[in-house]
Amino acid sequence: QVQLVESGGGLVQAGGSLRVSCAASGIIFSTYNIAWYRQAPGKQREFVASISNSRTTAYADSVKGRFIISRDNDKNTAYLQMNSLNPEDTAVYLCNAWLGWPSYWGQGTQVTVSS
Repeated sequence: QVQLVESGGGLVQAGGSLRVSCAASGIIFSTYNIAWYRQAPGKQREFVASISNSRTTAYADSVKGRFIISRDNDKNTAYLQMNSLNPEDTAVYLCNAWLGWPSYWGQGTQVTVSS
């Protein structure tokens, strides 16, 4: 079965950095596109960043210049490096993988930024 497992979340002070990971199994990882989304309580899920199977990247305006998405196909893992964090970045961060249809979701990892 397809499984995406996020890790690396935690509590960090404003201005700090954190890297979350998305480990995939059950797919040919190198062929899949990967995206990070986040969802705060009472808010809609929002797009954060994506990296294609050809390593083309895209970012939401709110994180552009602060976050970096990357992937290591040998480890079947994608990463989101988050820098200059602020409390508005507090959310559950979820990994999404797709090739065509359907896409797959992980359960998410909690990132909390204190002020």
